[in-house]
Amino acid sequence: MIEPTLTVPPEERARRAPARRPVRPREAVRFPVLAVVFVCAACGLVYELELVALSSYLIGDSVTQASVVLSVMVFAMGVGSLLAKRLRCRAAVGFGLVEAALALVGGCSAMVLYAAFAWFGESRYVVVAFSLAIGVLIGAEIPLLMSLMQRTGRKAGAGEPDDAAGTVADLFAADYVGALVGGLAFPFLLLPWLGQLTGALVTGAVNAVAGGGLVLWVFRRDLAARSRALLLAVNLGVLAVLATATVLVDDFEQAARRTVYGEDVRVAVHTDLQEVVVTGGPEEPPDLFLDGRLRVSGRDEYRYHEALVHPAMNGPHARVLIVGGGDGMAVREVLRHPGVRSVTVVELDPGVVRLARTDPALARLNARAFLDPRVRVVHEDAFHWLRGAADRVRERYDVVLSDLPDPGITSSTKLYSEEFYGLVARVLGPSGRFAVHAGSVIDRPRTYWTVDATLRAAGFATRPYSASGRTPGFAAGPDRADRADRATGTGPGPCDWGFLLAVPGDRPPALGLAPDAPRPRSLDADALAVAAVRAERTRAAGAPPSSTLVHPRYGE
Repeated sequence: MIEPTLTVPPEERARRAPARRPVRPREAVRFPVLAVVFVCAACGLVYELELVALSSYLIGDSVTQASVVLSVMVFAMGVGSLLAKRLRCRAAVGFGLVEAALALVGGCSAMVLYAAFAWFGESRYVVVAFSLAIGVLIGAEIPLLMSLMQRTGRKAGAGEPDDAAGTVADLFAADYVGALVGGLAFPFLLLPWLGQLTGALVTGAVNAVAGGGLVLWVFRRDLAARSRALLLAVNLGVLAVLATATVLVDDFEQAARRTVYGEDVRVAVHTDLQEVVVTGGPEEPPDLFLDGRLRVSGRDEYRYHEALVHPAMNGPHARVLIVGGGDGMAVREVLRHPGVRSVTVVELDPGVVRLARTDPALARLNARAFLDPRVRVVHEDAFHWLRGAADRVRERYDVVLSDLPDPGITSSTKLYSEEFYGLVARVLGPSGRFAVHAGSVIDRPRTYWTVDATLRAAGFATRPYSASGRTPGFAAGPDRADRADRATGTGPGPCDWGFLLAVPGDRPPALGLAPDAPRPRSLDADALAVAAVRAERTRAAGAPPSSTLVHPRYGE
């Protein structure tokens, strides 16, 4: 039996056909959206790490700066998510403007922060302001993208699960993976290859291209002609600003450096670990700055190094270990003593030693100490090197010198810990002596006596003493924001160095000078006695607790 053929009128066929979607389906936009989320997340984390790194360098105390930046930024991201609700009705143009603003603010943040420090001497409030602004803009990204994605997707049919959860999972997965890539790219690619200023500007340009390209390409149907023109103009303007800043960044950095260090900048290099700057005229003794802090003042560095070295050399001194001391000045003083057979210098940054060897002014100041065949340099973290030194070294050291920056600087804290001093005790001979630079006695007495308490907790008996003569106006403490004007040399600053001479056991060592060594320019027996009394006067009632790796006390 042949069934009759039913003819469906054209009007009915059109009515039964599915409605055409106004925009491309979710599958067509899913990949570019996730790719842009990946890129923007990477850029956002680079901005965050750049603020932490630069604020730690300019202000000091990296733990505090990281805590401030991260907490303020996370709070601001929540605020940005709430504010994004007002832009949901115009999500496409809103996302484009947010990304343009983020690219401009994040890309220029390093230059503005450095400029605030160089010309105004204060950058704390600038760090907080940028953390807030960048956090708000980052927080607005995902809600706006979610709104755009929901408008492009299919409606779930009867019995089908809603795909909103899958969309959220995809977006956050791309966001977290992008953050991982940005977090790894900052220390291993951007910082060593481009530096902080150029790295931030390049990141901003990538951010602008990714955000603007997504909206103007994928979501162009959601934009009116006027909105497309606005977004195109804004993004081109942002890219022009970032490109101009990138071209001028070297001139800007030189001008800012002259403002910070004065006009006589002789050498300025970025090693893998820090910024190293040498200042001074052709006929003047050089000054050496590490990460902006004065490490060696050529006018009176001998006072510091003589006080550190010579009291510890009053006794057996055939084998000497110097922790730090990459400038070579402590090595110079050690080699003045007859009977020295070997000197081992454990310096983390090979760039400092290289400069101390090759720069004519520094080499002249350290008497070319690194050319002496008795000197051996080890480029390794002193803590890790000492952990294996007790097994490697057949003979114990007669003298150990800790020529390190102020203990309040976060990167130095572990080398002022009870655990580190315990490692020193393992490589020190029975009659060995251990001299430690412990910061300013006058300016930071609690920090100084915390070092003393830590040495005692590690099994040492100590003798405090100090030396005066630091060039006024050059702060060497952990907080660069308290520096004086280096161009004029005015303003307050620490005017002393505090030291502790330690020996194993419970009997404090006597302060004195080796009778067979050349007499130091700034020390004699009477001066050491006065220095000991001067330091002892700052001891407060109630000894501070010792500092350990898990509970550092120097920031209290």
